[in-house]
Amino acid sequence: MSEQHLTIFDTTLRDGEQSPGAAMTREEKLRIARQLERMRVDVIEAGFPSASNGDFEAVRAIAETIKESTVCGLARANETDVRRAGEAIKPAKSGRIHTFIATSPIHMEKKLRMSPDQVVDAAVAAVKLAGEYTADIEFSAEDAVRSDFDFLVRVFDAVIKAGATTINVPDTVGYSIPELWGERMRKLIESVPGADRVVWSTHCHNDLGLAVANSLSAVLAGARQVECTINGLGERAGNASLEEVVMAVRTRGDLFSCATRIDTTQIVPASKLVSQITGYPVQPNKAIVGANAFAHESGIHQDGVLKHRETYEIMRAEDVGWTTNRLTLGKLSGRSAFKSRLKELGIELHSEEALNAAFGRFKDLADKKREIFDEDIYALAGDDTIAPDHEHYRLVSSMFHSETGEAPVAKLTLAVGSGAARVEHQVEADGGGPVDATFKAIEKVAASGSDLLLYSVNAITTGTDAQGEVTVRLSKNGRIVNGQGADTDIIVASAKAYINALNKLEAGPERVNPQV
Repeated sequence: MSEQHLTIFDTTLRDGEQSPGAAMTREEKLRIARQLERMRVDVIEAGFPSASNGDFEAVRAIAETIKESTVCGLARANETDVRRAGEAIKPAKSGRIHTFIATSPIHMEKKLRMSPDQVVDAAVAAVKLAGEYTADIEFSAEDAVRSDFDFLVRVFDAVIKAGATTINVPDTVGYSIPELWGERMRKLIESVPGADRVVWSTHCHNDLGLAVANSLSAVLAGARQVECTINGLGERAGNASLEEVVMAVRTRGDLFSCATRIDTTQIVPASKLVSQITGYPVQPNKAIVGANAFAHESGIHQDGVLKHRETYEIMRAEDVGWTTNRLTLGKLSGRSAFKSRLKELGIELHSEEALNAAFGRFKDLADKKREIFDEDIYALAGDDTIAPDHEHYRLVSSMFHSETGEAPVAKLTLAVGSGAARVEHQVEADGGGPVDATFKAIEKVAASGSDLLLYSVNAITTGTDAQGEVTVRLSKNGRIVNGQGADTDIIVASAKAYINALNKLEAGPERVNPQV
């Protein structure tokens, strides 16, 4: 049997962004898109252009930037959404419109309030309209897992005749199990007229922990596109994990008659970048990208691996990007060498001013740390997620005091406003700990009225001189944002993260869930 191509459709920037607090800025989306392109992802679903002006501009910016991957925009099956997606992807070298409508009885009746005939008509009209913008059109039957089989055949037949080139079968609610999902995919391919003229795709959610298993079952049944996300990010329990799907197909080539074009050495860098930007840490025992994925604690396992690595390892750590990336720069290194390394890592800052600021932070860090790693550079760039003209709050200086038997105290100087109107405020507060005191001091100035949903600290690299990366998740009036900050001083990193989140609340537009 000849080996066929398996298309990897990454929806980290769309479905992954629907995780609470994972909404990204335009610049953050561009950084991830560049890494996905470097990893040779076939299709990047860049966002849902009708959700907001910000999402439209982000999709358009990605379409203008990415050259080696197809850039896709999501659209509900209505004229407004399809035209918005079409305009957003117009600059792309290779663009796709992905339109969807629900096909299960419960969704048609309770959510759409449409008859089956109306759903078919809407699907066909959307696909035909998408054809005015691109020949690459994907159609998804939302909640296909609970849809009537004969109705699915009818819908798919109609949209193929209307011009759809990819048919996606989603398990939107993560309800299926591998054996049944594979059988449904197989029967659809056998039953739908014109099935051989399209690429069959699967999109599985992980509510029962079966997203990857269901996706692979669909591939064995004939699907040749898998929709997935970095780190399995996504709504509720997430989506199928890209790294697990790719490495399963690669490792078990004896079972799969297909292969991806993914550069697997870019998997771990992509995982770390997505984790850093979204604030969603990767659990240590996560397959492929977890810190313990290639660690061996048992003496029996260690002995076996030392004698012959394949006794307990089915993959090589370096094949997925687990290498020690040290930046061979120090405090004597110049700005051009630093800029060159940023480019190699796919990090592009929005201005020369931002580059100078990042270089200054690098020099400061080089004075504190003996070795600097690529992860440190990602964190330095992460401090620049808010452009100066949108930076309402800025940390000018800080002093903390913590003593046994005494209430910790934080003394901060914060700059508020922009340009000539920027005013510095000196503020002091105590708290249950130095972080609590710091946040209370900031709130004395900001009075944001937000709720703290998450405070998380992770060491970026090893060693006691490692930078601490802090994630703060704030909620206000239904909006949820993440703030990140990094520093060798955890309290300073915490202050940076809190202020970063406040600036996003101040500047960022509200996002709209495409399935609302």
